[in-house]
Amino acid sequence: MLRQINVDFDKGKVYGIVGENGAGKTTFFRCLVGLESHEGSISSDFIPLKNHIGFLQTQPMIMARVTGWEYLKLLCLARSIKEDDFEERNIFELPLNQYAENYSTGMKKKLELMGVLLQKNEIFILDEPFNGVDIHSNMIISQIIAKLKSLDKTVLISSHIFSTLSDTCDEIFVLKEGVFSQRVRKENFHHLEKEMKEFTVGNVIDKLDLG
Repeated sequence: MLRQINVDFDKGKVYGIVGENGAGKTTFFRCLVGLESHEGSISSDFIPLKNHIGFLQTQPMIMARVTGWEYLKLLCLARSIKEDDFEERNIFELPLNQYAENYSTGMKKKLELMGVLLQKNEIFILDEPFNGVDIHSNMIISQIIAKLKSLDKTVLISSHIFSTLSDTCDEIFVLKEGVFSQRVRKENFHHLEKEMKEFTVGNVIDKLDLG
C-alpha cells in the first residue's frame, strides 16, 4: 500500500523508481495512469493526464486475434493519430503481419513500446522495459529514452538492473514499504548502488560455501 507520497517530476528528465518486489512500484504507476483508485490528488499541465501518458506494463496485455500491425493501428487511433506505415518504423523488426498473441514476451514488450511511442505522448512510464528483452534491443531502448529526454519528455522507469538506471536516469527514487525513502541525484548513484548491494546481497553468497 502506498502512503505519504509527495513527489514532483519535471519535463526533460528521466527518473528511476527502485524497490523490492511488493514495494509498490507498479501500484504507483497504475495510480498515475488512472488504473488504480487512490486518495489524494495528481496535478499536471496535461489534462486529462491519462491521455498524455504512454504506459509500458511489465506484462504486456495483447488482445487475441490481433496482428502486430492492427495493434499499432488501434493505439494510434486512440490518440487520433493517422499512421499506417508501421513497417517503416518497425525498429525491432517484428513480424507485424502475425498475431501478436503468439509473440514471445520480449516481442510483445517491444510491440507495446512501439505503440506508446507512436502515440506521441508527453509522459512515458516504463515498468521494467529491459526485462525479458535481448541485449541489442536493450541498447535501442536506452537510446530511445535518451531521445525522449532530448525532446523534453518526462520518463519514469522501474528496473531491477541498476546499471540500466544509472546509465539513463537523472534521479532515482527508492520506494520502500509504500514510501519514497530516498531521492538520489546522479552524482550519488554509486553510493545508492553500494547500499543496495549490501542490503540485497550481504553475505548470502558465503552460505553456499563455494570454497
